[in-house]
Amino acid sequence: MSFEKLGLKPEILNAVTAQGYSEATPIQMQAIPEILKGKDVLAGAQTGTGKTAAFALPILNILSDTPNSGRAPRALILTPTRELAAQIYDCIEHYSRYLTIKCAVIFGGVSLRPQIEQLKTGIDILVATPGRLIDHVMKRTLNLSKVEIFVLDEADRMLDMGFIHDIRKIIPMLPAKRQNLLFSATYTKEIKVLADKILTRPVSIEVDTENSAVDKIDQIIHPVERAEKKDLLAHLITSEEWKQVLVFTRTKHGANRLATQLNSKKINAVAIHGNKSQSARTEALSGFKGGKITVLVATDIAARGIDISLLPHVVNYDLPEIAENYIHRIGRTGRAGANGKAVSLVCPEDHKELKQIQKLLGCSIDVQKIAGFDADLSLIPDKPKREYTFNRNREREAAESMIKGEAPKDNFAVKPAKKRENFNFSSKEDRFAEKRDDQPRGRGRFVKDSEKTGDQPKNQGRFSKDRRVSPSQKEEIPKIRVFDSNDIKGEVEKRKPTSNRSSSSSKPKSSNSRYGGSKKTNDGNKKRTYSRTRS
Repeated sequence: MSFEKLGLKPEILNAVTAQGYSEATPIQMQAIPEILKGKDVLAGAQTGTGKTAAFALPILNILSDTPNSGRAPRALILTPTRELAAQIYDCIEHYSRYLTIKCAVIFGGVSLRPQIEQLKTGIDILVATPGRLIDHVMKRTLNLSKVEIFVLDEADRMLDMGFIHDIRKIIPMLPAKRQNLLFSATYTKEIKVLADKILTRPVSIEVDTENSAVDKIDQIIHPVERAEKKDLLAHLITSEEWKQVLVFTRTKHGANRLATQLNSKKINAVAIHGNKSQSARTEALSGFKGGKITVLVATDIAARGIDISLLPHVVNYDLPEIAENYIHRIGRTGRAGANGKAVSLVCPEDHKELKQIQKLLGCSIDVQKIAGFDADLSLIPDKPKREYTFNRNREREAAESMIKGEAPKDNFAVKPAKKRENFNFSSKEDRFAEKRDDQPRGRGRFVKDSEKTGDQPKNQGRFSKDRRVSPSQKEEIPKIRVFDSNDIKGEVEKRKPTSNRSSSSSKPKSSNSRYGGSKKTNDGNKKRTYSRTRS
């Protein structure tokens, strides 16, 4: 279907034609008419199927009908990463070239001052990441009370990156009456729960099969040992003359290390990840798009937001821990109906991640071995299953059934019970002593009758329930005298000091007594002092 049948304005159609697009994709054909009607939309489609234009074009069509009377934005587009925010901003700028719509983008990693100056001039559409958006609202440099359309793009990635708490803070800042659009590459149960909280009677659009990969991408696995991955990657780039390769690693340190190793082999490579500054990330991305850089080594943070037309090759140097990220990675190639190639370097230690990816895809991936770089993925041992053990009651029941000649109730092998001599339940102490015959003596161990004579066991705990003492040990214990209450009372009376008022009054009073005597004055003469009388 052509864009002319979707009800868009001529100015927008001219801008779309200038970008080289004439036919709408399935997600665009279904989403654009519903958005133009003012309905909430929950859309799930693969990466690279035109989701950005599916919400950008109708938003421009709606906002162009009524000019903005103030400086506050009327449409808010929330994205998880800086690269994706910059990509959406560029698309809106191209599509609105023949309109008077103003657009701005704000994200972290750069100074606030230029963004504040741009917001003061007044904008219609704001593209933002959650953290920087909250910063502007808290500083009162941004007013969200005039938002008419709210778009949550790459919602599944939002949840993966832990932005759900920021989203919960942003939703109350928006007007209650608004149009909500939620777009996601994967359509999971968590997305549906989030949609129930944000959307109001939404129109659900799911173009492709849930969590499916793009059909036009040629997916290949090259088995290789972990230590030889870098050599195999360099061999593929040089032998097949790859001019533009996007390589994904699992960690930031691994991205830096691989870029250094490729540069040492005279292959122009640059790493891009979250620890890089925004200027370095922008410079690396622009150099890769312009063809100045052959290999761009990235982490999963760049799996969303890198939009390069006709990107021929994507390499999974490390398989992702989350299987859904595999779809987002290979979705960087084969965009807009073009063909692409996704290569995964798999070592024997990656069998668990490979199994999850193939289960998600619903099919196996072709394996191609490279001469000189090979690893036998079939020799991967599975995790040993835990041996099933019965509890005491089930073991006793199974043993009784075996004695009677009956088959056990469960199809598990029953271990025969250990033969115990002198098994007696006469007392709890003897029973525990019988059970612990083969254990070393230690704290809290019960003493058997055979051990009650002679010396005490070594390391005998002071909290033992049956700590008995031999007769020889009893003689060595010193006797302790115990006083009864009468003896203690008599002893206290004997030691009690006698108080006699006459004896204390017979003591001679000192010259400086407070009740009599004399004291010296400042001039050295003695002054008579009179004693006081007690009342």
